[in-house]
Amino acid sequence: MNFYQELELILQAKTSQEKFAHFERFYQAYKNETPCFESSLVAQEFAEPSYSELCPIVPPQKVPKRSNLTSKEGQVNLLHAIAHIEYSAIDLALDAAYRFRSLPKEYYDDWLEVADDEIRHFMMLEELLQELGAKYGDVEVHNALFEASQKTQTLLERMAVVPRYLEANGLDATPMILEKLQKLPQSEMLYKIQERLKVILHEEIDHVKKGDVWFHYACELEKISPDIYFEIIDKYYPQGFLRPKNLNTQARKEAGFSCSELNFMAKREVCV
Repeated sequence: MNFYQELELILQAKTSQEKFAHFERFYQAYKNETPCFESSLVAQEFAEPSYSELCPIVPPQKVPKRSNLTSKEGQVNLLHAIAHIEYSAIDLALDAAYRFRSLPKEYYDDWLEVADDEIRHFMMLEELLQELGAKYGDVEVHNALFEASQKTQTLLERMAVVPRYLEANGLDATPMILEKLQKLPQSEMLYKIQERLKVILHEEIDHVKKGDVWFHYACELEKISPDIYFEIIDKYYPQGFLRPKNLNTQARKEAGFSCSELNFMAKREVCV
């Protein structure tokens, strides 16, 4: 099994069924055999996301609003938006393993485990979409996460931007969604959505933590201070941390953020 060649094929799969089936075979083989990390295969620059034939892609501001969450349409829009984040996260985890070569095996173990989790998260959400008579691809999506992977072509920047910024922002956003859902008149579907979001939130802490570990590893490789983190984020996201009051301090601490980082993001002392 050529590790990178198999990952390239999985990343290019055009349907979720094909991607997941191929990944399951690959992941079982990876865990049971000694993989061949032959890196003569040059990592491709993918021109478009793997979901480009599944979903209509629009600018972020044109993605349908997630309003009226007691209605079927509102629930479909919410579930589809989160499912799209999870589908994008599958490819981000796979790409992290595919793109960056000659790293410790633990690095590849970590990102394949993340990809496996993200597939399960996506399927949890897709199941609810199907209960509502919808499917992934029915709603317009944006490709901001794919664009982030295109821009970050070094291990240092990828680990800073994807797990430690974009995924960590999810640790802040999910509790806000849960709080909004909890205030609504409850139904069986709303209960199911909340229970799945709680599972995802808990498991995403570990994903961000893995990113934190490998971000610090990349800093050591380049003999650079982890303080470079905020410079990297400012380079790609000059708006920075837009909702400091909603910072999930406890989850971010568990995921590896230091008190000095958290206080800087919150613009006040939230951690000592």
